[in-house]
Amino acid sequence: MPGFELVGEEERKAVNELFDDGGVLFAHGFDNMRNNRYHVREFEEQFAKCLGVKYAQAVSSGTAALKIGLLALGVKPGDEVITQAFTFIATAEAIIDIGAKPIFINIDETLNMDPDELESSINSKTTAIIPVHMLGVATEQDKILAIAKKYNIPVLDDACESLGAEWGSEKLGAQCDIAAWSFDAGKTVIAGEGGMITTNNKELYLLAREYHDHGHMSNKVLPRGKDTHRIHGFNYRMTEIQAVIAKVQLKKLDYIVEKNRKNYSIIESALLEIKGIKLRKIPKKCKPLCDTIIIQFENKNIANIFVDELNKEGLGTKNVPDAIEWHFVKYWDHMLSYFNLDINELNSSIKTSSNILEKCVALPIMVKTSEKMLRQQIKVLNKIIKKITQVL
Repeated sequence: MPGFELVGEEERKAVNELFDDGGVLFAHGFDNMRNNRYHVREFEEQFAKCLGVKYAQAVSSGTAALKIGLLALGVKPGDEVITQAFTFIATAEAIIDIGAKPIFINIDETLNMDPDELESSINSKTTAIIPVHMLGVATEQDKILAIAKKYNIPVLDDACESLGAEWGSEKLGAQCDIAAWSFDAGKTVIAGEGGMITTNNKELYLLAREYHDHGHMSNKVLPRGKDTHRIHGFNYRMTEIQAVIAKVQLKKLDYIVEKNRKNYSIIESALLEIKGIKLRKIPKKCKPLCDTIIIQFENKNIANIFVDELNKEGLGTKNVPDAIEWHFVKYWDHMLSYFNLDINELNSSIKTSSNILEKCVALPIMVKTSEKMLRQQIKVLNKIIKKITQVL
């Protein structure tokens, strides 16, 4: 989320330089007009290096990255793809857009995919698994990947909300077969819109590259107009103007993560001093992005009162609960026909997730918030919690 906070003179300068260098906004061709600069390619190389993976393919959005990732994995109409009930709606849209059926399983106390429920949901139609690293925290990667390996099912990480998080000694997203990333206006690194696919598998990379660009194989010995193709594709290309902004933002990633973690630590320490406060569980091997801190209350009534009091104080929440309708399958009744479920069946299957989420409140962690402002916010949070305790 903090990427938008840091948009400034560096991004403006990069855009101006793009126009000074010929103003070519298309990622391909126009070689004699662009001063030998191919910004999308440069961004891909820089992003792959940042994550410690071999290949990166820039695309038009995180949603496109998810869809292309599934296509590269060979998911077809009629297949089933397992994902989690708590995710942005794009995860489900990518699955149904290629004719596959999403299978939603419950989350656990990490607010991510429950590995125990994953294994019992696998059947002969399961062709991919999409764990979603929600709000800066990794799923239980080792457990999920072990299950996937046991059944020989590929894993597509939806890491759109967690750029900068780590798993063990690696960057999050480097462990799976293929991963999807987003650079929209609310992400850690922003480009207005845009996405990325990363992998260590050359064939998956080549398929992703072809799908995103009308099937172009990018044959280096042929002009683009004579290029070869082996599959159909679509237009999910990133523009040069998005790439120049994203390159500048990527240079700020380490600073963003450092500030996030510092500010998170201050708020976390203060909240844990309050009797009865419980925070979201974080897997032991995960070093989170820390752009969100999530409080889990005893019941939904207390959570609702807390949110009301926050609003009175001019403070807001992040996705939970203010945008839960776009992040929880319970509210997607307009898509039920694709799930092959009626509303009662859906609600019954995700009851565990409902019980967890209705008690949660997510607070944003901002990069530009000074320590003085953080201390003021902590005072407000203490006041609200004290008030709720007295009432109850």
